[in-house]
Amino acid sequence: MSMRVIECNQLSLELGGSRVLDGVTFSVEEGDFLGIVGPNGGGKTTLLRVMLGIQKHDCGKVSVFGKPPGHSPEKIGYVPQRLFFDRSFPMSVRELVLMGRLPKKSLFERYNAVDRACADEAIHLTGLERLMERRIGDLSGGELQRVLVARALAGKPELLLLDEPTSSIDPEMKTTIYDLMIRLRGSLTMVLVSHDTETIRHYVTKMVNLNVTLNLLHGFENH
Repeated sequence: MSMRVIECNQLSLELGGSRVLDGVTFSVEEGDFLGIVGPNGGGKTTLLRVMLGIQKHDCGKVSVFGKPPGHSPEKIGYVPQRLFFDRSFPMSVRELVLMGRLPKKSLFERYNAVDRACADEAIHLTGLERLMERRIGDLSGGELQRVLVARALAGKPELLLLDEPTSSIDPEMKTTIYDLMIRLRGSLTMVLVSHDTETIRHYVTKMVNLNVTLNLLHGFENH
């Protein structure tokens, strides 16, 4: 029987006096690929932040790997919608990908051979070999997005959370990222936030629509 990785029951949250999430109930089992679609301001990114333990909720229950959010960071990889950084900062692609190993490390513990091997594997998986020594400030938006995916994969997560990973990138790069998701599907549990409803329905195993409240679209027939 599959393990339940994420469980939300009547999750609600207000921010700035406005209800952002209202009575959100769903579950994600091991190996699922959940797509979350909906309009801007519908609460999609906020829901990811709750799962990560970054944003506290007001009422309802949320568990990730059977624990409160934020208690299993070593099991979770996160790909943000964008990365804000000083483009002049002298960091290479490989160095940024290596940072995905930090949740596995204790404070001040140095990277070891296992960390470097995991980073190189993630670089290979995402097709970034020719860019691995390039400075991140010299990357295109699509290239940087692939690096963020590689950083998340370097940590060998059991759960991968992706927030609009194909937004603001060209169609060819979108195809590359979706092809990667096909290869990853089934090997880990994934949650993808996207506006691209018609495209992602061909990739995900479950899909919900979130606009403050949540509607189950498909893949939940047996739940």
